[in-house]
Amino acid sequence: MTDATANDPTIGDGKRRVPVIEDASPNEIRDPQVREEIKRAAVWLGMASAIALVVLLIQPLLIILAGLVFASMLDGGVRLLGRVLPIGRGWRLLIVCILTVVFLVGTFYLTGVQVTQQVTELRSTLEAQAVKLTTFLTQQGLMPGASDISGIARQAMSSVGRLTSWVGTAIGALATMFMIMVIGLFVAMEPRVYERGLQWMIPVAHRDEFAVTVRRMGFTLRRLLAGRLLGMVAEGVLTWIALMIGGVPMAMILGILTGLLAFIPNIGAFISGALMVAVGYSAGAETGLWAIGTYVVVQTFDGYVLLPLVAKKTVDMPPALTLGTQILASALLGIIGLALADPITAMVKAALERRSERTAQDAGDDTSESNSLR
Repeated sequence: MTDATANDPTIGDGKRRVPVIEDASPNEIRDPQVREEIKRAAVWLGMASAIALVVLLIQPLLIILAGLVFASMLDGGVRLLGRVLPIGRGWRLLIVCILTVVFLVGTFYLTGVQVTQQVTELRSTLEAQAVKLTTFLTQQGLMPGASDISGIARQAMSSVGRLTSWVGTAIGALATMFMIMVIGLFVAMEPRVYERGLQWMIPVAHRDEFAVTVRRMGFTLRRLLAGRLLGMVAEGVLTWIALMIGGVPMAMILGILTGLLAFIPNIGAFISGALMVAVGYSAGAETGLWAIGTYVVVQTFDGYVLLPLVAKKTVDMPPALTLGTQILASALLGIIGLALADPITAMVKAALERRSERTAQDAGDDTSESNSLR
């Protein structure tokens, strides 16, 4: 091709000449200011679409998050077992799973009949106590009548959104638990694979910092769950022994419920205390006072002895922050959100602390550099 042909606004193919269009196409924007504004609008539109997508997919996202929390619990057990057994990670995970299954099956096998009887008895007792309480309050003029209460209850139940309506069924709850355990098991088997997958979606310049933040969040979550499990066991056993000594009916099931509800601080303690008092007063005034004393002693020991010791080794979160997060999570996300409020808060706290630490390091580096230039 000659220089004349190269400078010609047409392309020769030997037989015919095809003109080259140099003007801008209708969908091409050459104004830099307009292009910048379109980019900003696209970013805001993308953020709005992402928020809408999260709202629509909040249920599966919560299940995935719960699976990650369960995986963190398994990973903590694997790491703890690795201190005494220098074997492969897969074998340690298998041992942790087998020990967990054996403990659950053994517990329900040894206490299954008694627990089943106490659950049935507990439901009847709570229903009777609730009727007595509402009748007393209605006679004192502190509550509306039975018909008004039924109307309020129907209105409250009809206002429950679709976010958590399916969780109330037994099949939905079992399916949710199964999916959480499966996700947690797969993530615990190969956590590095999923960590690398997350890093792949992050820009290259920020991958190192993202990896550090994720590991910090995982470490914080493992310590939080370890402290929660220790508190659950301690509260459940102490409550069971104290109620059994005082002759409170259904001491075993109340101890189990207290231990399970201890996973949700503040709100769980209030619910377990209400159950203890209701069951205690069903057997008499003295038994009710013993139940109140048991609740006060156990919660005092947990709040002033056990939790401070655990907090030094795990995650120290302010009670007001924890309670506020639980209220917001329960109102927006239902029972699953309430159970995951503490892990979410702990992970966000760890990420913010890492961000603050990184900012302080950058500020120190800038100060050192400016001092060296003087």
